Amino acid sequence: MKKYILILLTLFALSSCKKFLDIQPESDVSKEELFTSEEGFKEALNGAYVGFAGANLYGGNLTFSNLDIMAQNYQFNDATFQRIAPFDYTIPSFIDKINSIWTGSYKAIGNVNQILEVIDDRKALFRDNNYAIIKAEALALRAYMHFDLLRMFGTSYKNNPTFKAMPYVTTVSTKTTVYSTVAEVMDKVIADLQQAKALLKTTDPIINASYVVGYPQDVKSTELKNSSLFLQNRRHRLNYYAVVGELARVYLYKADNVNALINAKEVIASLKFPWTVKEDFFNADAAKRDRIFYNEIVFGWFVPKSLDQLNGLFSNNNPDYSSTADQINSIYNLGTVGADDWRYKQWFRLIKSAGNADRFYLQKYIVNSAPIVNLHPLIAPALRLSELYLIAAEASFDGSPAAAVDYFNILRTHRGIGKAITADISKTDFINQLEGEYRKEFYGESQNFFMHKRLNLNIITTSGLIYPPTDKLFVFPLPVDELAYRN
Repeated sequence: MKKYILILLTLFALSSCKKFLDIQPESDVSKEELFTSEEGFKEALNGAYVGFAGANLYGGNLTFSNLDIMAQNYQFNDATFQRIAPFDYTIPSFIDKINSIWTGSYKAIGNVNQILEVIDDRKALFRDNNYAIIKAEALALRAYMHFDLLRMFGTSYKNNPTFKAMPYVTTVSTKTTVYSTVAEVMDKVIADLQQAKALLKTTDPIINASYVVGYPQDVKSTELKNSSLFLQNRRHRLNYYAVVGELARVYLYKADNVNALINAKEVIASLKFPWTVKEDFFNADAAKRDRIFYNEIVFGWFVPKSLDQLNGLFSNNNPDYSSTADQINSIYNLGTVGADDWRYKQWFRLIKSAGNADRFYLQKYIVNSAPIVNLHPLIAPALRLSELYLIAAEASFDGSPAAAVDYFNILRTHRGIGKAITADISKTDFINQLEGEYRKEFYGESQNFFMHKRLNLNIITTSGLIYPPTDKLFVFPLPVDELAYRN
């Protein structure tokens, strides 16, 4: 690597009176000073989460931006967006954004590597289970970021596992990190996640039966009741089940269906994440609607600073991103099962226009104006219970089509679709059904692109235009300064 891996950690001071992660950078603290106490390690980890949730990464570019456009979810009049949708990587603004993702990702990785470099030598500083939790979350953050970089800048594992994809950076050093192949990156991601899983298995509060997932105002929820602020809201951090779920996602990408299914089933069998009930999703009081299936989210990035961006992209009266009515009707199968789909009914606002095509505006990330209290905070979904069901369905099919369709039908039932698919479905038709469900469930979340890449599938627009799967579509170009290091 050249300039990007040589970025030193910017550390964040955390005021004890502020809510978890609702912090601003206040000062730069030397590494020697910060890592002399448990509180310093907590501050460094919290600061790392803030970086990951920033606009360059999961609070913007990696959730609500070009990856979502390339999923063919929208119709644009803007000339730049019109070129992004068909995978034109030559646009200067797109090149700048890709460079920003690369730079920001390795800066974020450098932040957690600073923690991991010293934490074992200072284990005596920690009370209770905090050493294991902090180390595990840092490992998981490192793996999570590298995996998403691989899904952007590497070939798919299915297509070419020996492709030199990117560096897997585990040290803080001025030395260049050599590029690893797709297969090597996958192995390193799995190793970090497995270590994190082992550390959290007996230490994470979310595992305890007393930890009850729910809305912040729900008296049954215990997510805000830990006496330690650091241990509250475990779903806003890479908790034990998030690590297990990420392992399921990674193993599926590697086509290791056995381990993908084992890990997906562990999250599902925990019964920790309840399905959203219809009364919450369709509450007559708009302030109390759960538009993102909040209780089902295994892990999400806390992104209050993304509110203005989200309003501008999706829900304002003239948003940057919107779809034609025909697009949404097609995506959600209005002519067949779509009429009853909760997502179709709740996520979109129909805007009629004389002389122009009717349009739909996405309402998924609506946040009420103060002082009205929302049912849940603004988060960027990172891993959902629904994805674990889709992973379990796909990973089960070759061994048990009946089990696969059961997982698939359970998800659809909880989205208001009563019509089931049957176990005599062909593998090709089943994958087509999965593809459609990914597009519906993760609309506005940038997961659909990765599904097509993983399975080497055609990308088909709602107008019928077909983009055959190729590396030119699915592999982001490296920043110019990095090209020499891959070769």
